[in-house]
Amino acid sequence: MVAAAAMAADEAERARGRRAALSFATIAVVLGLPLWWKTTETYRAALPYADIDELGQQPVQLVVPMAVVFAPGSVPGDLPMPLPFRDVQEMEISVNLRSSVTSRYEMRYRSTTAQEEAALAAATARGHHPGLSDHGTAVYVGKHRSALVRAGGSLAALQARLREVTQVMSFTASSIAAALSDRVPDGRLGPDARRNLKSSLGYEITFSLLNPDPKSHTVDWDIEGAVNRFVKPVLDKLSLVANFSVDSQILYYAVLGVTPRYDKESSSFLLSAHSLPHVINPVEARLGSSAASLYPVLNFLLYVPERSHSPLYIQDKDGAPVSTNAFHSPRWGGIMVYNVEAPASPQTSLPLHVDVDMARVMEVFLAQLRLLFGLSREEVPPEFLLESPGNEGLADWELDHLLWAHTVENIATVSTTLTSLAQLLDKIGNIVIKDDVASEVYRAVASVQSAVTELSLGHLLAAFQASKEAVTSSERAFFDPSLLHLLYFPDDQKFAIYIPLFLPMAVPILLSLVKIVRETRLRKKEPTKMD
Repeated sequence: MVAAAAMAADEAERARGRRAALSFATIAVVLGLPLWWKTTETYRAALPYADIDELGQQPVQLVVPMAVVFAPGSVPGDLPMPLPFRDVQEMEISVNLRSSVTSRYEMRYRSTTAQEEAALAAATARGHHPGLSDHGTAVYVGKHRSALVRAGGSLAALQARLREVTQVMSFTASSIAAALSDRVPDGRLGPDARRNLKSSLGYEITFSLLNPDPKSHTVDWDIEGAVNRFVKPVLDKLSLVANFSVDSQILYYAVLGVTPRYDKESSSFLLSAHSLPHVINPVEARLGSSAASLYPVLNFLLYVPERSHSPLYIQDKDGAPVSTNAFHSPRWGGIMVYNVEAPASPQTSLPLHVDVDMARVMEVFLAQLRLLFGLSREEVPPEFLLESPGNEGLADWELDHLLWAHTVENIATVSTTLTSLAQLLDKIGNIVIKDDVASEVYRAVASVQSAVTELSLGHLLAAFQASKEAVTSSERAFFDPSLLHLLYFPDDQKFAIYIPLFLPMAVPILLSLVKIVRETRLRKKEPTKMD
């Protein structure tokens, strides 16, 4: 009886041990492992991957509303229908294999109202529209958003003129190619397509006076007054496109990186066109502003030649002197050489005081600024006469041109940025995606979609503002400091860290489970005792 009781007690103890081992194993597998996996996993907020993929192939349509108004006696006799009527013309350019941009011109043909006839007659009487009276002038383009056209008596001649007007005043295939020069194949680009500045939320403009020979010249320039008088009106109008900041500096003993060639016939020094690219790098090292800037820096340099290289003139590719004695570098800025008149007498005391003619200098720099933004008027047909924009520096339709170009470029930039971000996050799974990063991505996608919608409705300013918001949000998401995969452990390192902690606990449990399985198999093999 004692032996039987002892055996029963041992069996009860072993059963209790098996239950304890099974309980530990169950808790570890059912509760411990999921809890450990959940608490050590990388948090990744959901992103709109499908919407991001659609951005790269979403067609963009630019709607340009136009009104064609016929003055009395100017209505062609072969119009397809009585006035007023509407017509739609479209022009499409494929950006790449997945996306395209379509310009849609919604044209409304009508006659002038009595008020418009009176205004036109008054303007002509005051001489505000002298262009059409000039011999050879067929189109007079105002500084706002209107043009006077002499097109002959047929509809075909009128439509030909209207195509020329839209080519000048609106957003065409060449404009799209220039705005998206990094995405359009090279074969579809013109020679100057990559000259324009890339779209940016802001630009920094630096005016620099380079005086390499301060012992010979004391140069005085009223840069503050010149900026307020000539530059500020232009930047005020461009403020719709981007934010601008302006600063200035004077650099002494800053010489050009190229030694000019002396010309005996003219007793002057010459800089040839092929040597101009070598001028910028040595000078740029002295400027010291672009490295600390968050935005593109536009440099405008006024160079007063040293006395031993005066006078200094710039030659073009044909060897002819450049009238402005200046040149510009695409997406960088421009340099103007300002020669100082030689002293009347060799006994003149040095340094010679020089007062810079800022009106002449700023006229050159503002022309270069227009070139940098792609607002060249050299491509206008000869029969076009353009009204001067005055102190504002650019016409309203030229501002529209910039808004169109930058909107389309912003949409393409955001699409590229978000696609790159989505590919990065999909490839590296251990990067944390915080909620604020995800919200910036959602905001960028929504802003791009809004910009595309506003463009299709012809709301240019609203579309541009939405595209700017999209750029801001996409850059915040892409450059968020938390998106550094080196900050987080990959899965293999996570296991390497935690296995030494779990192994001491797991080994006894596993051994107990193995023992339970072995004992269970042995009991099944023992013969059943018969009473």
